[in-house]
Amino acid sequence: MLLHTVSLLVFFLVCSSSSSVTASVSYDDKAFIINGQRRILFSGSIHYPRSTPEMWPDLIQKAKDGGLDVIQTYVFWNGHEPSPGQYYFDGRYDLVGFIKLVQQAGLYVHLRIGPYVCAEWSFGGFPVWLKFVPDIAFRTDNEPFKAAMQKFTEKIVNMMKSERLFESQGGPIIMSQIENEYGPIIWEIGDPGRAYSKWAAEMAVGLGTGVPWIMCKQDQDVPDKIIDTCNGFYCENFKPNKSYNPKMWTEAWSGWYTKFGGPIPHRPVEDLAFSVARFIQNNGSFVNYYMYHGGTNFGRTAAGRFIATSYDFDAPIDEYGLPREPKWGHLRDLHKAIKLCEPALVSSYPTVTWPGKNLEVHVFKSTSACAAFLANYDTKSSATMTFQNMRYDLPPWSVSILPDCKNSVFNTARISSQSSQMKMEPLSTGAFSWQSYNEETVSADDSDTLSMDGLWEQVNVTRDASDYLWYLTDVNIQPDEGFLQTARYPVLIVMSAGHALHVFINGKLSGTVYGGLDNPKLTFSDNVKLRAGINKISLLSIAVGLPNVGLHFETWNAGVLGPVTLKDLNEGTRDLTQQKWSYKVGLKGEALSLHTISGSSSVEWGQGSLLAQKQPLTWYKTLFNAPEGNDPLALDMNSMGKGEIWINGKGIGRHWPGYIAEGNCGGCSYAGTFKETQCLSNCGEASQRWYHVPRSWLKPSGNLLVVFEEWGGDPTGISLVRRRTESICADIFEGQPTTENWHKLASGKVEKLQAKAHLGCPPGQKISNIKFASYGLPQGKCGSYWEGSCHAHKSYDALERNCIGQQSCSVSVAPEVFGGDPCPNSTKKLSVEALCS
Repeated sequence: MLLHTVSLLVFFLVCSSSSSVTASVSYDDKAFIINGQRRILFSGSIHYPRSTPEMWPDLIQKAKDGGLDVIQTYVFWNGHEPSPGQYYFDGRYDLVGFIKLVQQAGLYVHLRIGPYVCAEWSFGGFPVWLKFVPDIAFRTDNEPFKAAMQKFTEKIVNMMKSERLFESQGGPIIMSQIENEYGPIIWEIGDPGRAYSKWAAEMAVGLGTGVPWIMCKQDQDVPDKIIDTCNGFYCENFKPNKSYNPKMWTEAWSGWYTKFGGPIPHRPVEDLAFSVARFIQNNGSFVNYYMYHGGTNFGRTAAGRFIATSYDFDAPIDEYGLPREPKWGHLRDLHKAIKLCEPALVSSYPTVTWPGKNLEVHVFKSTSACAAFLANYDTKSSATMTFQNMRYDLPPWSVSILPDCKNSVFNTARISSQSSQMKMEPLSTGAFSWQSYNEETVSADDSDTLSMDGLWEQVNVTRDASDYLWYLTDVNIQPDEGFLQTARYPVLIVMSAGHALHVFINGKLSGTVYGGLDNPKLTFSDNVKLRAGINKISLLSIAVGLPNVGLHFETWNAGVLGPVTLKDLNEGTRDLTQQKWSYKVGLKGEALSLHTISGSSSVEWGQGSLLAQKQPLTWYKTLFNAPEGNDPLALDMNSMGKGEIWINGKGIGRHWPGYIAEGNCGGCSYAGTFKETQCLSNCGEASQRWYHVPRSWLKPSGNLLVVFEEWGGDPTGISLVRRRTESICADIFEGQPTTENWHKLASGKVEKLQAKAHLGCPPGQKISNIKFASYGLPQGKCGSYWEGSCHAHKSYDALERNCIGQQSCSVSVAPEVFGGDPCPNSTKKLSVEALCS
């Protein structure tokens, strides 16, 4: 093995006395070496701005309990430097506070500075002011961009150094990343991209952090002294660009993001575990789950195109901070199994054999350790494999892990951890008492508008201070126009670069259009009711996040760019594109800060019989008390259309339940190569119905909830709900091995241990009922089990006796527990679902 060491001896003074700390991060092609210890590292992405500081300790602890060694996060430039030279590191952007919490938990940090992050984050993490730096071009060999990028990178590195947070200083940061997924850009722009990449690498290494730097998803164009890494659903065949570099997987995609108008993606944990096991058996040293906790795109941080407010990502810890079972538990068990193999993995190369079709064996053997991975790549059929004179049953599309080359302690397709069904439970706090305020429709002769000939690009005008920009013009209709006699009104055609558009004629809504998932551009084409004389045309253009990925996305346009035409006039078609247009950034309600206590008190609100319902461009407000308990909270917005939400002045995010998910939500099998277009849910329903309300944003009483509604929803249908566990499940084969009983098996104290089904409700809930239980050959999955051809009639007895009224319980999976063997010579299992209350 070839050793490549990055280390630093740090001397510092404490209380006027001299002391020294020596720390190092090294690596070779087999492992990371941290302070002399060879490691296989498991990591998870948790992005600090996508949760609240009050959530961070619990998220970090759940990550540690799930078997992680490292927390990975991007650094979000636009959150930290909203205007040039003005920095912000408080609240959800307290980067140092987040890293110190990770350190306190005994975990390491992988800091992906970027500062381009992509991440489905608005503008890819770049501040919008960067777009307007003279002569700038993003992510290429461009001096203005490199100067700005270097300044921010140095700002972050110096901050980390001043807090002594790099491992070379005794801190938790064991590696950093410069740039992000740059390979596709190099492929498009060629030599300028290579020059920029080389510059970025040299700049980063020159900052002297004392820890390694990586570049991800960049293939063979990664400069020297930088580790190149893989991102994707599968990375087992990835090879580093240097023989001495470790094999790293910076983004093992745990799921996929949700887009407004799209269904919700899910990735089966059996396939995710299968992909990780294959990566490790192929000499992998580092795996990071993207995401481990996805969180929420609060405020207006979600990117275009049409990224939802929820960034749940089907991650092991869900958007609300609760373990997603069985994903969290199954990956925890995988990590335990691989850690048992670590002595052999970090000190030897695998011997690979192929004992049959779709079968593969990897054996790691050193002088003191042996570990084996037995794989069945068939997507439909189980296999029986003989390995070292022992027989092993392998389900389809699975890997079994043998930490002693004898006892199988884990199979990626057989889940021994608990599963759960979650519910969004309405709270009995009473209906909200709403008040409403009607947003004013702007016209071209309003005093606070800007005017010029022609159409302006939206972001150039708004500077992203608001999603909204009014395009305003007048149309003069002569009294002799033919349509005035026939009432066959002319057709207005508006071409827009997206993302949504409301058309008002003389102050009344004439129509709404919005872009799609694959193309944000849109066209409004409809008859509009005009009258003789001057007509006021008001176009409200809405951006739904700024672009975050693509070649030179800083040049991409938004807003009404034209042409804008009127058809079927006496003159034929009139082109309005180049005539005088006026502009107004944002809404009156935004200027008045109606989402705050002080701002909302500055106007008269209607209520009771004066409450506006199902009217476009309407503000709603209500006051409510925080519910008791600690359950995560959300707003059920299913009765609304599109707009934004605030709690006590803080932005929950964009709501758009009116955008119904389109797609194919058919069946889902874990076996076979996964794509984000598989295993979908929510087709025909709102892409996002529930919107996370952080507990820490609430006061005991008098909480202000403000909703701006564009389309005309019904606020009386909004309710506050809590996220709770509805039921818990176990699905255990008899004799199923676990990491817990491995030491007894390995020591030879027993030849076979009984498998156990473990059930546990969350704190504050107890098992109230056994909804389903079957020992034999049950079918289905958690939430939809049914008895198979073989069923022990006393399946319920032991579970009801041991579990009812308990927070947790366990039952052995053996014939004598359930009144005998219902089908001898068959491999049986126990499936059980219990209700929590």
